[in-house]
Amino acid sequence: MDNLKTTLTDLRSQLDSAFASIKGPELETELDSLREKSLDTEFWSDPAVAQEVSKKIAKLDARLSKWLEIRKNLDNVAELIEMGDSSILSDLENDISKISTDFEELKEELKFAGPYDDHDAMLTISAGAGGTDAQDWAGMLERMYLRYSEKRGYDVDIIDRSAGDEAGIKSVTLQIAGAFCFAHLKGEHGVHRLVRLSPFNSDNLRQTSFAKIEVVPVVDSPSEIEIDEQDLKIDVYRSGGKGGQSVNTTDSAVRITHEPTGIVVAIQNERSQLQNREKAMQILRSKLAQLKLEQHKEKISELKGPNEQAAWGNQIRNYVLHPYKLVKDLRTGQETSDTEAVLDGELQAFVDAYLSKNLS
Repeated sequence: MDNLKTTLTDLRSQLDSAFASIKGPELETELDSLREKSLDTEFWSDPAVAQEVSKKIAKLDARLSKWLEIRKNLDNVAELIEMGDSSILSDLENDISKISTDFEELKEELKFAGPYDDHDAMLTISAGAGGTDAQDWAGMLERMYLRYSEKRGYDVDIIDRSAGDEAGIKSVTLQIAGAFCFAHLKGEHGVHRLVRLSPFNSDNLRQTSFAKIEVVPVVDSPSEIEIDEQDLKIDVYRSGGKGGQSVNTTDSAVRITHEPTGIVVAIQNERSQLQNREKAMQILRSKLAQLKLEQHKEKISELKGPNEQAAWGNQIRNYVLHPYKLVKDLRTGQETSDTEAVLDGELQAFVDAYLSKNLS
């Protein structure tokens, strides 16, 4: 029993240290507070606030439940060891072994130490240099990320989409929700280059196309990113979006310009000017949060606008379909010749390689 006690003590120490590194105790306190708040008789008097609190409870519960379950199992085993019943020694050894295995799996979460790693993600695909081929390439990437999200069980909402002139898309913005969604997708941020025989060229010549992927954390709370209203230029205009009795007949579309950085966000998909403004502000906060991460600035006023072009020399990953087949990430060296699988959403090897490289 003494050996088991020592093993259990070491395991508990490792668990406590790891739990602290993901700010588990603070998150646990926040979860308890929100649960207590949800029991108030007036909780649903403001449905919008109640829904936000409920979403936060579900998110925190998903984040903490496995950690708390392991801690509970450790406590149960500790009680049994204190009883000193040698007849269950073998069962206790098996229990501790299982707890150790579960803990090793959970330690993967230690990769996700970024300030927004547990947030949902906003992913925007924009066709770059390459004309119709680039727009088709952007459409292929849209399908790739939709398939990747499906495989991981993420929920996807299309916030805005502009179809291509002949094929594919000019741009699309996807809001993707799931556990550690931003952590898994943040490495996709950058320019993606495609080389293939062009289906849009009568001579069937080899064509190089580019598309830019922008991935930002979804920042719902204004307190996370404080924006000075004086830095904003807000324009309203006639919506050209999806139909409805009033959508296309009122000035419901909103364009917000953050003047210090030059970031422009335009939203017209929602049914009212207020809804479009709220969504535009959410996207703006998210873009500014990403800029803060990239530029390591403390103040929003110090940020500079992004200027990376979706063109030659800026790519993070090459997708070559001719004269050979190869997908290669230029930052990590991760590569595969199974291009069809990658374009069908098999991206996890590239995601893991990026996370591992940036953890070391």
